[in-house]
Amino acid sequence: MHLTIIAKAPTAGRVKTRLCPPCTPEEAAMIAAAALADTIDAVDAAAESRRGARRVRRVVLLDGEPANWIPDRYEVVAQHGRGLGERLANGFDELGPGVVVGMDTPAGGRWLGDAVDAVAAGRDAIGLATDGGYWVIGLATPDRQVFEGIPMSESHTGAAQLRRLHSLGRPVRMLPMTRDLDDITDLRAHAGTHGPGRLSAACRSVLDRVG
Repeated sequence: MHLTIIAKAPTAGRVKTRLCPPCTPEEAAMIAAAALADTIDAVDAAAESRRGARRVRRVVLLDGEPANWIPDRYEVVAQHGRGLGERLANGFDELGPGVVVGMDTPAGGRWLGDAVDAVAAGRDAIGLATDGGYWVIGLATPDRQVFEGIPMSESHTGAAQLRRLHSLGRPVRMLPMTRDLDDITDLRAHAGTHGPGRLSAACRSVLDRVG
């Protein structure tokens, strides 16, 4: 069983480019790094809470070069494929049954344990995002058909992915909806949460400059 963060290395000019402008590439990378740090904390909490029941491997499915932001307790597996669907399919092929969570929705971390439990019980799991995508997916049995032809980064991606799971006859555990961080509107929403993590603080810091 794996609990995996699918991530881009937080390098200026390569991440969160839809925030630029008004953010600078360096500020966008800072936001990405804060989101990753909070997501790592959430994955750690979920993995530790399930330690007595099963071993949960912690993995970063990475686009980019590994660096010291990845803790030693994490395996690093390179992403490969032409699009997100193919990268997810290849990741599950390599890692087996488990859960893959995006890098910028740490607020959903409180439900990662539920996703792990669903997969361990033979059910898939999915959590939709407010922009129409999804922030987490768990597969009890990897199958490339789950992702083949699913339109990614569209307003109906999450609905299409859920329909595909149902069409394949796979039992699904629905997780609560949460919000991605893609544009300046999302940045303002995350800043307004005043949560304890690094992401909301980083968003507020950037907004102090860009308004």
